[in-house]
Amino acid sequence: MSKTKNKRKSPQNSTTEFLESPERLADSLMDTDKLLKKYQYPLIGAVVLILLIIGGVYYYQTSSVRAEANAQADLYPSVYYLGMDSLNMALNGSSAYPGFLEITEDYSSSNAGELAHFYAGIAFLKQGKFQEAIEELESFNPGDIILQARAYSLIGDAYLELKDYPSAIEYYKKAIAYKPNQQFTPAYLMKLALAYELSKSYQEAVDTYERILTDYPTSAVLLDAKKYKARAEIWVETPPVAAPAE
Repeated sequence: MSKTKNKRKSPQNSTTEFLESPERLADSLMDTDKLLKKYQYPLIGAVVLILLIIGGVYYYQTSSVRAEANAQADLYPSVYYLGMDSLNMALNGSSAYPGFLEITEDYSSSNAGELAHFYAGIAFLKQGKFQEAIEELESFNPGDIILQARAYSLIGDAYLELKDYPSAIEYYKKAIAYKPNQQFTPAYLMKLALAYELSKSYQEAVDTYERILTDYPTSAVLLDAKKYKARAEIWVETPPVAAPAE
């Protein structure tokens, strides 16, 4: 994903506004040759400058579109190999195509470059390289799309594997808070509750399961939430000797 940019005026609107004042000035000076000659060269220079600006904006826009198309084309083979669990091929590519890691460098300002960070994080997570997964997923900056919550959740998964439960809890909370929805948020709440259980914060786990029952009563994870809530309620009264298995 390309980085979010401030909105700019349309080049056509900017050109019209810029030209209106000089044209009115020229009309008012038509009866005076001396003054007309005085403003002749500035007017020509202004028109040339505007044409250069319009040309530059057009070149930038068309170049950006071409770059994004090339980046997406380069991304496709690595996504395919990721789906086939050929993780090294997906990450490092070959002589025929770049892998995710190369795409993140070559197309750092494109949507494809951002997605390459996301996919590389997934590949590293599957390889058990949790710190590398965290680094790639933290570099993922997609803007205003649902994948951001997914990235937070995956970072939480990596920290959970590293037994860094406070960090896992932090990122699961980020996933939950980012654009809550019926489809994905209940699953993130289940992960958060598990992280609380593993950190022996059983009352927090109970409260999290209860949130699923209250806020997402039609969720696919509802039955599991009820079951694990009942278990966690027992542990609030009589904590287990060892941490519960995942």
